[in-house]
Amino acid sequence: MVRGVSRQIIEVPDTGNMYYEKAYLVVKPEFSDAQRALLEKEAKRVLRAMDLPSGMKSMTSKWMYILRLAAAALVGAGIMAGCIFLF
Repeated sequence: MVRGVSRQIIEVPDTGNMYYEKAYLVVKPEFSDAQRALLEKEAKRVLRAMDLPSGMKSMTSKWMYILRLAAAALVGAGIMAGCIFLF
């Protein structure tokens, strides 16, 4: 059975995100009477708050961990070289 459902949708053509070209947000029925400008402003705020996709986050955090570990190793090696040079 097909039933007709009327929903208000906000289309955001410019998401400001390098991964997503366009976004469609479905407005909750209790807020369908809100001003269109307010809904669009809130939609853009929500999209700006979006983070990387979860697969990209784990990859990024893995590389950040490796980078921090390498930096700590270099600092430790520099301190040890300085100590050896002094004695």
